[in-house]
Amino acid sequence: MKAEGMSPFLALGLLVAGLCSRVHCVPEGKPDPENGTPNDQHSRTPVDPHAIVPSNTDFAFSLYKQLVSLDPSKNVIFSPLSVSIALAFLSLGARGPTLTELLEGLKFNLTKTPEAEIHQGFQHLLQALSQPSNLLQLNVGNAMFVDEHLKLLDEFRQDAQAKFASDVFSTNFKDPGAAVVFINDYVKNKTKGKIPKLFDEHATFSVMVLVNYIYFNAKWKTPFDPEHTIESTFHVSKNRTVKVPMMSLRGLETPYFRDEELACTVVELPYTSNDSALFILPDDGRMAAVEAKLLPETLRRWRDSLQPRRIDALYLPRFSVSGDYQLKDTLKQLGIQKVFTHEADLSGVTGDNKLGVSKVIHKAVLDVGEEGTEAAAATGIEMMTSTLQSLTVIFSRPFLFAVIDKDTGTVLFLGKVADPSPA
Repeated sequence: MKAEGMSPFLALGLLVAGLCSRVHCVPEGKPDPENGTPNDQHSRTPVDPHAIVPSNTDFAFSLYKQLVSLDPSKNVIFSPLSVSIALAFLSLGARGPTLTELLEGLKFNLTKTPEAEIHQGFQHLLQALSQPSNLLQLNVGNAMFVDEHLKLLDEFRQDAQAKFASDVFSTNFKDPGAAVVFINDYVKNKTKGKIPKLFDEHATFSVMVLVNYIYFNAKWKTPFDPEHTIESTFHVSKNRTVKVPMMSLRGLETPYFRDEELACTVVELPYTSNDSALFILPDDGRMAAVEAKLLPETLRRWRDSLQPRRIDALYLPRFSVSGDYQLKDTLKQLGIQKVFTHEADLSGVTGDNKLGVSKVIHKAVLDVGEEGTEAAAATGIEMMTSTLQSLTVIFSRPFLFAVIDKDTGTVLFLGKVADPSPA
C-alpha cells in the first residue's frame, strides 16, 4: 500500500490569496464570462450556513497543529476553509472507506451528520460567503480541469456544479506546459495576481485537477495612521530580535479579553464589513501551551469573553506572510490515507476505480497593513496589564491570528507570525 508508487492520476490544488491591504477595494459585481460565476447568482438566502462550521473549526486547528509541528519557529499561513472545501468537493466522487476517511478526516461525525447534510452544509456556506458586499471582497470558488478524453459521470458533474458551484474546463493534458499555464492563469486571475503560480511550470498531470480559491480584501474599521508607523524591535526568540515596521493606534476601543487560564491576550480588530481579525498574543514562553489548547471550544470561549475595552496604545507589526504546502503527508496524519493509495475509491467521478490522488498543494498569502488585511487568519496580541486602567498591547513577540467571517463564524485564514520581518 505504498502511495509513492502510484501514478499521478488526480492532482488536487488548494489555494488562497490575500491582496495588499493598502490597495483600495473595488467590489466585484460584474460576471467574469471566461473564468467564473458572478456573486449575484446566489441570490437566495441560505437555509443554514452554520451547520458545518464547528467541524470546519476543529479541522482548522488540527491542520494548524500539524503544520506548526513541521517547524515551530516558522511563520504559518493557510486557509482552512479552502482545504475543507476542496476535500469536501473531492468527496463527492468518493465511495466506501475512502469517503468515510475523507469526511471523518474533515472532523465530521457521520452518525450525527450524514454525507448529504455535509454537502448541503458546504453548499449553504458557499452561498452565504458569496453574498455581494460593498464593504468586503470575499470571492470563493472551485474549478475542475478535466482531460478532453475523460468521461465524467453525469451525477458527479451535476453535483459539482450545483453543490460547489464549480467551473468545468476541458483541458489538453497531453500538452502539459499549456495545461499548467491554463490552470495557473485561472488561479492568478481569481486571486488578483496574489497566487501567480499554483503549480510549477514543470508539473505534469494525468486526467484531472481540482482547484479551490479564496480572495479576501477588507479595510480596518479603525485604520492605522501610516505617519505613526515606526521601526521597532520584534523578539523572534530569546536570543534573536529583528527590526520591523510597527503600526500603532492610540485611544482605541475594541473587543478585548485577557485569558489568565492560558496566559494570553486576545484582541479583535473589526473590518468595515461584519468580519474581524482575532490576534492572540501568548505571554513570553507560553506559545506552545496556547497552541496545544487551540480547540473549537477555546475559540468559542475567547469570542464569548471579548468585551469592549479602551486600549491606550496598540502596537502591531505591518507584515506579509506566505505559505506553500504539500499537504499529502499532513493529511495522512489526520487520517485521510486511502485516497492517496491504490485502494482509493473515487468511482463516483468516472464510474471506474482507477482514480487516486497524487498531490494536494496549498498556497496562501496574507498582508496586514495600515488600511486593512487580506486573507484572514488573524493572530497575535500582547497586553501588559489587566488591572490598571491604562492598557498597552504590544505585539513584539510571536503571535497567532485568525480572520473570521462574523456572519457564519467561519475561520477563513489561520496562522502564526513568528518573524514579521521582510523575507
